[in-house]
Amino acid sequence: MGCAKNLVDSEKLMAQLRLSDIELTSTIDEADIAVINTCGFIAAAKEESIDTVIEQVRRKSAGRLKKVYAMGCLTERYREELADEIPEVDKFFGANRMDEVALELGADYRHELVGERVLTTPSHFAYLKISEGCDNPCSFCAIPLMRGGHVSRTMESLVAETETLVSRGVKEIIVIGQDTTYYGLDLDGSRQLAKLLSRIADVRGVEWVRLMYAYPAKFPHDVLKVIADHPKICKYMDIPIQHASDEVLKSMRRGITRRALRELLDTVRHEVPGIALRTTLIVGYPNESPREFEELLSFVEEVRFDRLGVFTYSQEDGTTAFPLGDTLSHYEKERRRSLVMEKQQEISYENNEKLLGTTQKVLLDRREGGRYYGRTERDAPEIDNEVIIETGRALDIGTYHTVPIVDTVEYDLVGQL
Repeated sequence: MGCAKNLVDSEKLMAQLRLSDIELTSTIDEADIAVINTCGFIAAAKEESIDTVIEQVRRKSAGRLKKVYAMGCLTERYREELADEIPEVDKFFGANRMDEVALELGADYRHELVGERVLTTPSHFAYLKISEGCDNPCSFCAIPLMRGGHVSRTMESLVAETETLVSRGVKEIIVIGQDTTYYGLDLDGSRQLAKLLSRIADVRGVEWVRLMYAYPAKFPHDVLKVIADHPKICKYMDIPIQHASDEVLKSMRRGITRRALRELLDTVRHEVPGIALRTTLIVGYPNESPREFEELLSFVEEVRFDRLGVFTYSQEDGTTAFPLGDTLSHYEKERRRSLVMEKQQEISYENNEKLLGTTQKVLLDRREGGRYYGRTERDAPEIDNEVIIETGRALDIGTYHTVPIVDTVEYDLVGQL
């Protein structure tokens, strides 16, 4: 359940199980045991995880499963409460406890093989988790409560994992972590993301390297030169700003102001011409008055992000924002979310129109309904825009093509071969 970081954990656990001759099934109907890797990020994610656990418990009660286990972020925070509420689960494990899960299932957990994975993404792209945990004090976020403080992986282990992924046919490496810009500070006291990106991009066989989850406060500017200069690093960056009102940013404990955010984004675009900027926002934070919301809306219009997603505020116990309450109704939060996305839809359509008549390098992700769907370097899988390709030719998934753009819609491009 949840984010790509959880996905990587699941892939690594699956590899450990497979190495111990434990069979992974393609459907739940073929399984004897279900292991749910839960998410505890926001209320909706927690509800989805709990519903999934309950669904598997019902299978067990009906004799269709022998055992059910739950692990991950949600169980890290609420293990005792979950054990009381859903005693039918055979055992709960916290986050970062893959070795315990493997041992419970009868696997011989091998620490020397922590880079081994069973890829669940299409074989041409994979996520590379460069660190665990987070040291940022954001008031709304429970990730440090679930995942602990920031711990960077060694550069050598990440390069080795990249080489292994490429040997299996992976062409696009998507760099992730709770805060990727913090990488290296806990290793030798300096931020080493720029060096890491360069090392990964230099691995023979890598075609694209994509950077996600770049925290804006204390941003390491040497990263921009690497992105601008290295041909294998996508001209793309995900920078979650969360808000643009000084009052809200201060309460959120983001460590940055509206003016500093604007200066950073202007610098990024100046240093890396043509870069696609993605961000995520939170609407409905407890001290977000109509005035603060209008500030956010105007910032979106001014900056014109290429890609944008919006969360509605979720009150999380244990966070420093929890005592502020949950002051806005679900309806009002959704209304504000819709207003931001309506504005972004206009911006996206106008940006797409500028690409009409151009040719774009596209990586094919899938074929569906007689059409092919792919992405440019300006788009991450699953969350960003796609290129819909009309062609009478048979194309291989995971290959690159130069595609003429013949039409546009709000969030996608249409190409023809």
